[in-house]
This record gives sequence, structure tokens and C-alpha cells, in this order.
Amino acid sequence: MEDIKKIIGINLRFIRYQSGLSQEKFYSQFNMNPKYLASIERGEINMSVEYLYELSKAMKTTICNLVTYDNKKLISKKRIDERN
Repeated sequence: MEDIKKIIGINLRFIRYQSGLSQEKFYSQFNMNPKYLASIERGEINMSVEYLYELSKAMKTTICNLVTYDNKKLISKKRIDERN
């Protein structure tokens, strides 16, 4: 099992990618700090429940979708990383 911060980061990146949003578009569309969100995607940030809730609303998903471990998303993350 992965660290919860890494799970959130993988899920955030996966959902953002599925939405067709680049990091830059996501940051500007939702008026969020790019460095902070990049750190979340890398699994480096231990965020508050309030911020997690706001992030899930911005991504039009649920907190559950952000914190649930899914091995398929790990595979997809590797493919997403290879494209960049």
C-alpha cells in the first residue's frame, strides 16, 4: 500500500489528465497555487481535510476518489509520465 499523500497525488494527476487539463490550465482555471499543487501531485504535501474537500470540488470528484488506492491508476500514471 502506498503512502496516502502519494495516492492522492496519483489520483489527482489521473483525474486532471482524464479531464484534458494541463497543469497550467488547471492552475489558472481554478486559481490555485501551481507549486503547491505540483507538490500534491508528487505526494509531498500533507494537506488539510478542508483543502482536500476544495480540491475535490474543483476537480468535480469526491474525496473518496482522491484517497482510494487503485493499481490501474499507478499504471496510467507511468504512461502519463512517459508522455511528458
